[in-house]
Amino acid sequence: MWAELLPVGRSSASGGYRRYAWTGADADCRTWFREQAEARGLTYELDRNGNQWAWLGDPAAQNAVVTGSHLDSVPDGGAFDGPLGVVSAFAALDELRGRGARLARPLGIVNFGDEEGARFGLACVGSRLTAGALTVEQAHRLTDGDGITLPRAMEAAGYDPDTIGPDPERLARIGAFVELHVEQGRALDLSGDRIGLASAIWPHGRWRFDFRGEANHAGTTRLPDRHDPMLSYAETVLAARREAELAGAVATFGKIAVEPNGVNAIPSLVRGWLDSRAADQESLDTVVTGIEKAAREYAAAHGVDLDVERESFTPVVDFDHALRDELARILGGDTEADPEVPVLGTGAGHDAGILSGRVPTAMLFVRNPTGVSHSPAEYAAEDDCVAGVSALADVLEGLART
Repeated sequence: MWAELLPVGRSSASGGYRRYAWTGADADCRTWFREQAEARGLTYELDRNGNQWAWLGDPAAQNAVVTGSHLDSVPDGGAFDGPLGVVSAFAALDELRGRGARLARPLGIVNFGDEEGARFGLACVGSRLTAGALTVEQAHRLTDGDGITLPRAMEAAGYDPDTIGPDPERLARIGAFVELHVEQGRALDLSGDRIGLASAIWPHGRWRFDFRGEANHAGTTRLPDRHDPMLSYAETVLAARREAELAGAVATFGKIAVEPNGVNAIPSLVRGWLDSRAADQESLDTVVTGIEKAAREYAAAHGVDLDVERESFTPVVDFDHALRDELARILGGDTEADPEVPVLGTGAGHDAGILSGRVPTAMLFVRNPTGVSHSPAEYAAEDDCVAGVSALADVLEGLART
């Protein structure tokens, strides 16, 4: 399965992946998912929001145990973020069948669409729509860098955008959702553990900073006469680093758009996107407020206008304690206080976090020896991945027999 997925959407230039929502690469991933489901005799479904489901047993019986993740990527992302959870889900089902496991509850595997938000700028679109965390009106206003709206992109890919929206009936089928994911950090590598359990997802969001100055000639405009938004932006990037360090948080300006974007032109607009995350809401508010305050001071000093807009936000997610403790028990520990498997927080968002307000959710992490993620260098050793499959199979069997 892993070998079949590896070439899909891979850039020959960077070695990274460009599996963006409702593109050809996305379609190939979806075809792969459906073929895996049908090869195992599972019932295949495509829901109103473009998420793919595969079922063992009758999902209408409800109280199902569901696992899975996503297959899309960030620009030039790695091979493991998302796909490891989907591949491991099918492999865990194979493992359960090899054991002759007898399951009393339905088992589901899901591929959530557009988790990374690489094309339309909002993460977890498929799960947000399903959970009602994103309205139909908001979804219809999403556009990509070429001005193509989400409905138009879905329609071009052969899907009906008029059906998108909350899906409480499907969520009512789920008794527990467990997402396996490569760790996006080095906590497990430092502790020497192959597998970890998630405790919580840090609150996080994305903010757009629009610095508006005055376009002019780079060679003839005196420095004192300039209203250069690039200077304000550059100083704000440095301020973000300082504020994050003071609060023990993270803040990143990783995307920028410049107009007119000429080598010999002073920009009229510099638009930068801030991603910030912290262990608690108070720390996150402190960081973002500090960055915006500094940005406004820099803009005023350079005669530049500034608009700041929050484009997305996810509050802190504490995963269901009872489900987390049950996973710890299945995997060899008694409680969170004395687990066999380490329990750790994460600064990365996931579909499991979006669903947590509607169904009991939990996450398993597989060791990442480099800690690198959202990069072609993202990696997990095969024996650790196999250990993840075994752990996931144990969890699914333990929950589905209950």
